[in-house]
This record gives sequence, C-alpha cells and structure tokens, in this order.
Amino acid sequence: MKRIAVIGECMIELNGKPFAQMHQSYGGDSLNTAVYMARTADRSIAVDYVSALGSDAVSDGMLRRWQQEGINTHCVLRDPARRPGLYLIQLDDQGERTFMYWRDQSAARYLLRHDDFPTVTEQLQGADMIYLSGISLAILPDQDRQQLTALLQKLAARGVKIAFDSNYRPALWKDAEQARLCYQEILAVTDLALVTDDDEQALWGDSSTEHTSCRLRSAGVKEMVLKLGAEGCIYHNLLDGETEHTAAAAVTNVIDTTSAGDSFNAGFLAGYLTGKTPRDCALQGHQLASVVIQHKGAVIPRSATSHINYN
Repeated sequence: MKRIAVIGECMIELNGKPFAQMHQSYGGDSLNTAVYMARTADRSIAVDYVSALGSDAVSDGMLRRWQQEGINTHCVLRDPARRPGLYLIQLDDQGERTFMYWRDQSAARYLLRHDDFPTVTEQLQGADMIYLSGISLAILPDQDRQQLTALLQKLAARGVKIAFDSNYRPALWKDAEQARLCYQEILAVTDLALVTDDDEQALWGDSSTEHTSCRLRSAGVKEMVLKLGAEGCIYHNLLDGETEHTAAAAVTNVIDTTSAGDSFNAGFLAGYLTGKTPRDCALQGHQLASVVIQHKGAVIPRSATSHINYN
C-alpha cells in the first residue's frame, strides 16, 4: 500500500449570503484533496493528513469526520491555545465564488511550532509521497516556511516524492516576489507539479503552455500537469518529453467551482500512486471534478461521489 501525507490547513466553512441562511461545513485546499483521494482510492492508498486543530468541540467534530472519510489523523496535532480558521464563500449566479478569511491565529498556521511536531517529522520519513500547495506554505510565518522547505529538501533527498500545487493566492503573500522565491525552492525538489494555467500567468507571466513547461523543467520539476479549466489538462513528462492533452468531462449544470482543482488533484494522484497511465490519471481527475462542481461546498456528501466508476 502506498502512503501519501497531505500537509495543510482545514477551516470552518460558511457558505451562503451574509445575514441570511448559511450552511456550515469545513474545507481547505489540502484537506479537500485528502478527502477526495481517500474516497477515490477506497483505502488502497493510506492518506495521512498533516495539520493542527484546537481542542474545542468544532475541532473534535472535524477530526471525527475526517476519520470517517478514511483519512489517517495521527499527524493532526491538537493545540489547546488556538482554534481552526474560518472562511465565508459567496457565490454568483454562474457558480463562481469569492472568499473572506479569518485565519491569522489558526492552529494550523503554527503547526511547526507545536511541541509534538518532531513526531510528525518522523512519520513523514515513511511516506511514499508528500503533497502540499502554495496555500500550505503561504499561511506559515516566514521562519516556519523556511523550516518546512528545509524539511522537504531532506525528505526528497531520502527518496520521498514531492507533489506540489502552486495554488497562488496573492492576498496570502507579502508580494509576488516573496511567493516566487518560495516556490522556486519547492519546485527544485518537486517530482510532480499540479499547476493551474491562470495561476502561472498571474505569478510568472507565462504566455503559453510551452513557457510553463520550460520554466518548470528549468526549476527542476520532473512531471507537470497543467490544469486548463473547462479545456482539460496537459500532462508533460519534463524528463523524456512525453506530452498528452486530456479533455475535461462536459458539465452543463455548474453549481459551485469550489474544490474543482482540489478534487482533480485527488483523482489524478490516486491514479498516479496506483500505477495508472497519465491519461487515465487525468480522466479520473476530470471525472471526479465534474461531479464535485455540481454540488455546493468544498466537501460534498459522500453519497454524491460513491457512484463514480474509475475503472
């Protein structure tokens, strides 16, 4: 059984219109990917979530639900002095969303300062792959971000594969240059980059798929998946030159695009870790994402994904 450790933050989610009825759930890009990967792999892959929560009732409820999803939570530390962050999703008539966040003092932000984080470091050494995103990095204080980068460099040197989704969110960084410098260090040890065309244009000014491929190859990345939204994705093995475009599944009833990229990553990674071809990995990712965007919220009901046949 392959084992993947997913590093990041999960927050309380409020979904709806301000001062009107709202639905409470939870979500966060890394946790969304962990949930959907656990569902897709159906316990054929061990999915560990690496984060921190508080010791409050809401944190207890979140942890319990992650365990019910089949996620291993022995690397989720509990911080009695802090609580989970919170975010509000507002949707327009086309299903596009805007966010408001309250996360500056969240438990996950201070994960690396937890007294028990050395035990997490030991656990990570036994993983086959570590997955994280630009948000996983951006929420950390500068010193902690440098510490995590150094840890990933050591793990990569030991043979642990690194998968990275740039998931660039300008509001989380001091400026674009800070994000670029941080990403360069991570990309140097990244085996598989799962990036979005819009993000790469915004952060790096990439003008084409070829531009993105060349830049990532120069940075040290071995394989790339460039997500193109409704146009599908492009897989590129940056070592041997193999390239393949895979069309997205057609969806006419888009309700909420939250977690579209996260769920695609989950489907792709689940296929990748079980030895499927890049095309089959991409098809699996597109199929899962096409279901997720027809429901509200980051983590949709398990019943909504249980019927998907990935064979």
